Amino acid sequence: MPSSDATSFADLLGQCERSAVHLELRDSYASTDRFEAWKRGERINWEDRGAWWHPFYQLITDAVARGVTIRRARVVSEPVSEYIRWEHYVTHANVSAGEEVRWLPRRRATDIPLPGNDFWLFDGALLRVHHFSGDGAVVEDEVTAEPQAVKLCSAAFEAVWEQAIPHHLYKI
Repeated sequence: MPSSDATSFADLLGQCERSAVHLELRDSYASTDRFEAWKRGERINWEDRGAWWHPFYQLITDAVARGVTIRRARVVSEPVSEYIRWEHYVTHANVSAGEEVRWLPRRRATDIPLPGNDFWLFDGALLRVHHFSGDGAVVEDEVTAEPQAVKLCSAAFEAVWEQAIPHHLYKI
């Protein structure tokens, strides 16, 4: 049975042994200071890792070092939103941390049964589902091991991954 759960992402990833996959389905999320700075023309000095490296990236790096494969897939509308342009730009950090990232144009996803929400799936068994408001702010994260939800999300992620374009090849 699904439940609202305050289990942190760090705890879930720390318990993960083999794989963590993340499916993103929105064309925009709530604005952040980093996004606003990018819109003003500020760019990241990728040579200065200390300026952009955040604890999230260290969590990813640590998990990958333990042997966990981390994949992220994004289903996006084209032409892409300004937010997706920014996400594409900052994905350099995700890749540097050890994530594999792919992009799937939404028009190529018509034949894929997709869940209604973004999610992380840990070791193919435990879901952390993100619930957002209309403007893209996180309202709640839900943790569940409900078999039907896990099966749908796992199948959806793999179908997206199979058709998606690797980050370094996806041009916006």
